[in-house]
Amino acid sequence: MTINENAAYLKGLAEGYGITASKEGEIISKLLELVSDMTDKINALEADNQELREYIEEIDEDLGAVEEDLYFTDEDEDEDDEFFDDEEDFDDDGFYQMECPACGEEICFDDSLDTDELVCPACGAKVSDIEICDGNCDDCDDEECKDQQ
Repeated sequence: MTINENAAYLKGLAEGYGITASKEGEIISKLLELVSDMTDKINALEADNQELREYIEEIDEDLGAVEEDLYFTDEDEDEDDEFFDDEEDFDDDGFYQMECPACGEEICFDDSLDTDELVCPACGAKVSDIEICDGNCDDCDDEECKDQQ
């Protein structure tokens, strides 16, 4: 039995037994009215809760689609492995900066950091295939590096 059915059953029993004629019967009658009101409120809350759950599921699906559009594009797969800007690859103080391939945020790091373990602080994506050229390599593709040799 549901809450509504139980409340209606109790109210029917009280009326059937004629309990409402005494002082105790009035108290029981008021308690049964209270139970009836509470069941109506509970049903309304359950209906609102169900509606909100459905709405949240729709929002979650929409957010998932937006996240997919923003973070998982085909362009991410097509980008070159070269992440460094030509002009700002190396700072004289030993600091490097590059753009995160996943979120586009600028990542700064120094020589002490293991580049195989580099993780973007903004999105948490692991950044790999980093090649740092100090200007002393023979087979470098960077034009500025060739000019320095």
